[in-house]
Amino acid sequence: QVQLVESGGGLVQPGGSRRLSCAASGFTFSSSAMSWYRQAPGKERELVASINSAGGSTGYAISVKGRFTISRDNAKNTVYLQMNSLKSEDTAVYYCHTVARLEGYWGQGTQVTVSS
Repeated sequence: QVQLVESGGGLVQPGGSRRLSCAASGFTFSSSAMSWYRQAPGKERELVASINSAGGSTGYAISVKGRFTISRDNAKNTVYLQMNSLKSEDTAVYYCHTVARLEGYWGQGTQVTVSS
């Protein structure tokens, strides 16, 4: 079965950095686009960044462009989100997402809290 397991969340100070990882299994990772979403308390889940199957094409929400970088390692079946210059408004649960066999799948999420 498809599994997406996020890790790397935690407490970080404003201006700091954090790298999230999402380990994937149960589908052909190297053929699948991957995305990171986030959901802050009281807000809807929003798309943060996406990457195509080969890793050559990426897209970002305006709010994170220039600060976050999505990447992937197809040999390790893992997608990453490098977050720099973190702000308090980046505080959220971050989720990994993919579409496999015409169905959408989510990880369990990892909490990122930006606070001094």
